[in-house]
Amino acid sequence: MSTPTRRAPGHPLTRLRDGLWDAVLEGDEHTATGLVLDALHDGVHAESVLLDVVVPVQGRIGMEWAANRITVAQEHAATAINDRVVGAVSRSGAARAVRASGASGRVTVACVDGEWHALPARILAEVLTLRGLRVDYLGAQVPTAHLIAHLHRTGATAVALSASLATRLPAAHTAITACQATGTPVLAGGAAFGADGRYARLLGADAWAPDARSAAALLAAGSTSRTPRAHQPIDDLPHLGDQEYTLVVRSKAQLVKAVLVGLDERFPGARDYTESQRDRTAEDVAHIVDFLAVALYTDDPELFTGFLEWTGGILSARGVPALSLVPALEVLGEELRDFPRATHHLRVAAARSGAPLRPHTPSGKHA
Repeated sequence: MSTPTRRAPGHPLTRLRDGLWDAVLEGDEHTATGLVLDALHDGVHAESVLLDVVVPVQGRIGMEWAANRITVAQEHAATAINDRVVGAVSRSGAARAVRASGASGRVTVACVDGEWHALPARILAEVLTLRGLRVDYLGAQVPTAHLIAHLHRTGATAVALSASLATRLPAAHTAITACQATGTPVLAGGAAFGADGRYARLLGADAWAPDARSAAALLAAGSTSRTPRAHQPIDDLPHLGDQEYTLVVRSKAQLVKAVLVGLDERFPGARDYTESQRDRTAEDVAHIVDFLAVALYTDDPELFTGFLEWTGGILSARGVPALSLVPALEVLGEELRDFPRATHHLRVAAARSGAPLRPHTPSGKHA
């Protein structure tokens, strides 16, 4: 069965994307679903609606939020509408009419434990269904134990694991290892695994796909059906033997508290923060610790640096100097001075910011 391809600029899909964008931005679910159903009625392939319209619109939502051009509430509402648009496409007669019957296999699609960005996985599940596979879509935040129980019950031929946040990589590693122990190969996908799939390979996944179209092609062709290798997380990542990752995770609350106290000394303006601002700062610091931990898990300082660069861009879009992150890195560096890899990651990140870490004296002045 032939599958649709991306359409060139100027194609009616461009107008459909623009119309869907306007509708989701206005919170107009009725117009959004009406547009895509009309497009299906006019002969646009259901897979193209999902992958060439909904996916890019969803990506634009994220970019507009990051640039501070839409609010968190607008981002949530737009995502919810896109989710209902996907449901409308799935239920449409046009989608049912193009579902293939020649493909074989049963695929489980799930988000790793703790991953609540479910829309990419749901879209993949719908595309696989359109291509004729039997699909069990388990949704967001699937505990590994429940995923494994499902595999034993259903005998799936492959698992497609989705993760958007890099902080979910340790949970993804656990899930990959556990699925393979049942003899089920794993295809990994989502932004968490890196634009080039480096973390999917690092964690031992059987295959990786950069997008839903590529993932669907691999799964429909049975390209992940080789026998998975038996392995353990420590075999994949021997650097975990130094316990730095585990100790940072266990001490997260103390590290966040230490940074907040240190910010009052290093950044006097922080003393005048409102309760709401302090709560937001605590959340930001917690994210910094989370990403430092996952950088230790993968032993990749670029993961931590990339997160800080992204965070700096978010802060700048909201009128907060990106250099305000440096005092937090300095405090973490002092708290983790006996952790060689953590210290290295922090120094790499600070140097990239243009403000290398400096020792801090009890008087509050840098040496």
